[in-house]
Amino acid sequence: MKIVYFSHSLLSCWNHGNAHFLRGVLRELALDGHEVRPLEPVGSWSLKSLLEDHGEDGLSPFRAAYPELAPARWESEEDMEAALSGADLVIVHEWNDPALVADLGRRRAQGARFLLLFHDTHHRAVSDPEAIRAFDLSGYDGVLAFGEALAEVYRRWGWSNRVFVWHEAADVRHFHPPQEETVRDGVVWIGNFGEGERSQEIEDFLLKPAARAGLPLTIYGVRYPAAALARLDAHGARYAGWLANARVPEVFARHLATVHVPRRYYASVLPGIPTIRVFEALACGIPLVSAPWEDAEHLFTPGADYLVGEDTQACARHLTALKADPDLRAHLAAHGLATIQARHTCAHRAAELLAVVRSLSATPQESAA
Repeated sequence: MKIVYFSHSLLSCWNHGNAHFLRGVLRELALDGHEVRPLEPVGSWSLKSLLEDHGEDGLSPFRAAYPELAPARWESEEDMEAALSGADLVIVHEWNDPALVADLGRRRAQGARFLLLFHDTHHRAVSDPEAIRAFDLSGYDGVLAFGEALAEVYRRWGWSNRVFVWHEAADVRHFHPPQEETVRDGVVWIGNFGEGERSQEIEDFLLKPAARAGLPLTIYGVRYPAAALARLDAHGARYAGWLANARVPEVFARHLATVHVPRRYYASVLPGIPTIRVFEALACGIPLVSAPWEDAEHLFTPGADYLVGEDTQACARHLTALKADPDLRAHLAAHGLATIQARHTCAHRAAELLAVVRSLSATPQESAA
């Protein structure tokens, strides 16, 4: 099967967490024998920002880790026609331009033979619903939503049984425990500041607990304004800037623990949707302490896969316990890794996608909402 995926960028993970999962699942499909064609627009802001900050060297970790993937950058109608020629499945991520989304829908409505899916991995359907409703999805066969709460939004919009839950997952070909353990020390957090969606949560569930536990804290990420950097410094945290996602396993391997601080929308109106970092951390065998979020879909076992801290004091207690107890660290790491391997790998998600394709192919197309 020829699979074409339109992403914002596969080359760049600069403030672009969607690239993490897409790299892994597209590689699984390619290794399964499918012809995979990833496309991204010329001039994507994530790639532009990466190149401005780090030059071509910033792309080296991706290229070394994912030799099976060669994303093409499209610009013209000719590029589009060449990519779509012979396609069996086309997937379009919601970070794309509405004009592209509409154009592909028109092609499908006018008889293009490929199955066409829209892939939503963001909270905008609840935080900025008009931005999503502006997409013309009338020609699409279905929607892939990265959580049940988001899928329910699409059902309310009329998609019924043509919206499918497709959670993110860990690329265990790359994200796994180190082959040889070395000295681990301190806490690491890998996350972007974004638009301040969790600025207070970062202080309450990360900065203060690490300081109270007496653990050195290193923070990687981008888009931290001066005021945020001052807060990090005030709590004794070291800011280390952007980290290529392909290098995350080696960084996790040097630390005792990491922390999950969900954005507010995922802790409230879109429960049950963890970020990609949860999957990646557990896959790498690093103990995880999480701020509160409702695992509404029972993806994990809180307390066994990771520890949950309801407030600053509880998170500090958990980090203190992890610092002192190697058996606790080993138990959490083993349990979390087993959960990932059993249920949440990119190979699992590739199989789920192919099942969606089979179900849609067996059902006559209905009008989308």
